Amino acid sequence: MADYLIIGGGLAGMAMAETLQQAGASFHLFDDSSQRASHVAGGLYNPVVLKRMNLSWQGDRLMAHSIPFYETLQARLGVHIDLKQTVLRRFASIQEQNAWFEALDKPGLSDFLDPKIHPNRNPALEAPHGFGRVRHTGRIDTGALLAAYGETLREAGLLSTSAFEHEALEMRQDGVNYKGMEARGVIFCEGFGMLGNPYFNTLPLQGTKGELLTIRAPELQEASVIKSGVFIIPLGNDRYRVGATYAWNDYTQEPTARAREQLLTKLKPFLRCPFEVEGQVAGIRPTVPDRRPLVGQHPDHPQLYVLNGLGSRGVLIAPYAAACLWGLICEGRPLPPEMDAARYFRTHTAS
Repeated sequence: MADYLIIGGGLAGMAMAETLQQAGASFHLFDDSSQRASHVAGGLYNPVVLKRMNLSWQGDRLMAHSIPFYETLQARLGVHIDLKQTVLRRFASIQEQNAWFEALDKPGLSDFLDPKIHPNRNPALEAPHGFGRVRHTGRIDTGALLAAYGETLREAGLLSTSAFEHEALEMRQDGVNYKGMEARGVIFCEGFGMLGNPYFNTLPLQGTKGELLTIRAPELQEASVIKSGVFIIPLGNDRYRVGATYAWNDYTQEPTARAREQLLTKLKPFLRCPFEVEGQVAGIRPTVPDRRPLVGQHPDHPQLYVLNGLGSRGVLIAPYAAACLWGLICEGRPLPPEMDAARYFRTHTAS
């Protein structure tokens, strides 16, 4: 018997499993690898919304909780997953420089925005107006993290790679039974796959397809993440990840020629060196209309929980949201109302 079954092995499922493990609770995780968004994500952690020049939702709190979470996990797994990388925001005009300085007066941003304009010193980049530097940023290598974490679960006998069959789940007064496996509860971390979950598919989960390119550019020689119309993330060995697109009407997980062209069209105006496209990946982000996570307890089946809707900032949100959900489960602490899935259950019940 496990205390909890976790359904889904992306960032949400991994963060929930690690939170339970640190709390001394037992679990068994099911992941059939049908959802790939976490595996192909850019993995950037940056609390600043650079397009609007404001702090992301709970940005400072997420940084304070989630970065130590990954540092601890990195030490335990023995895999280098937390890559400290500077993010440089390319200015397209003097007006954008001025907006940067104005943003320094916004609440919370002075801790993360460098007040200096950094001149461009890379001849492979077109940036006559220079860059703004975001402090305390980096990248989580989500592919390496999830592979290493999955392997530890596999070795411990805590991972099943078969698809979870919702219809085989039996509710019991003191928990659940799934094919002879008993548990106190089930935590669903299925990403976009939640639309097939009969217990939570009334929640307004949307799918936003994102695609990224991997390019090889030996002359670029850039160590910082460059953010302009797209971001360029250094991967090492002259390779860089370029992304990402946002598509709301395509729910396939296959790369498209249209997305490739969109990314190249935004990249070419400021990348002034030869490059070769070596790969392209796609995944469907689980997004929510109000851009807040879906976390909480089922109103009719209190042994069922959801952790979903992490969107494009899943690296930062996942550990914090998992901690909040565990606080609800083990201590009855109320969830932050912005992420509590009850905000939608109430609406659905009323209708």
